[in-house]
Amino acid sequence: MREGDIIHGLARGLAVIECFDEQHSRMSITDVASRTGLERATARRCLLTLVHLGYATYDGKFFQLTPRVLNLGHFYLAANTLPQMIQPFLEELSTATGESGSAGVLDGTDILYVARASTRRVMSINLAPGARLPAYCTSMGRILLAALPPEEARAVLDRSELIAYTSRTKADLPSITTELAVVAAQGFAVIDQELELGLCSIAVPLYNASGKVVAALNIGAQTARASTSRMIASFLPLMRKVQSDLRPLLR
Repeated sequence: MREGDIIHGLARGLAVIECFDEQHSRMSITDVASRTGLERATARRCLLTLVHLGYATYDGKFFQLTPRVLNLGHFYLAANTLPQMIQPFLEELSTATGESGSAGVLDGTDILYVARASTRRVMSINLAPGARLPAYCTSMGRILLAALPPEEARAVLDRSELIAYTSRTKADLPSITTELAVVAAQGFAVIDQELELGLCSIAVPLYNASGKVVAALNIGAQTARASTSRMIASFLPLMRKVQSDLRPLLR
């Protein structure tokens, strides 16, 4: 791709949209400039353009995204059959296990949730299609990183901000690289309180009919209800069945 093919104004506008999150839902121009690295004047023009287009509101001090931003994610979900294909299987799996299930894809250094069947809230943040979590310390993230060629996985990790969210988090390259090798060999990933204390999860890859990994499937639960050993013994066989049932349907 040539530099002349890039519309930098569009890139800056998308960066401004993406800097809003659950912890930063209302921000000033200065806040947005700081989070995006843009000049204050550039951040201001981007924000006012979003207000003009209906993607943000402005009260004279703070900007906030409007529900219209959801259209951007809706267009992806509407054009992509993967979430619709997975959703009924997720709901059956969630009913069978009594726990919440999700499907996600790798997007940059994050996991992007594309489908969700929730029986109860398991994390302090709300998870739904469109939610993002860091790939290096999530079960779906490790599944998808382990499916990449080693040099590609290392490139993703090099771009990641490796934070130890708990005392159990593997947040250094040697530990994560070793863990990815284990995940690739066993075909599933388990996270035990690495992202949030009291939360564990298990994930398997989802293959298409050609044998390519196209997404990951996981079950997350509070450790008080389901330990990692119980997940492997009781949930993994059910997840393997979903994996097998979906394979001929995914393209």
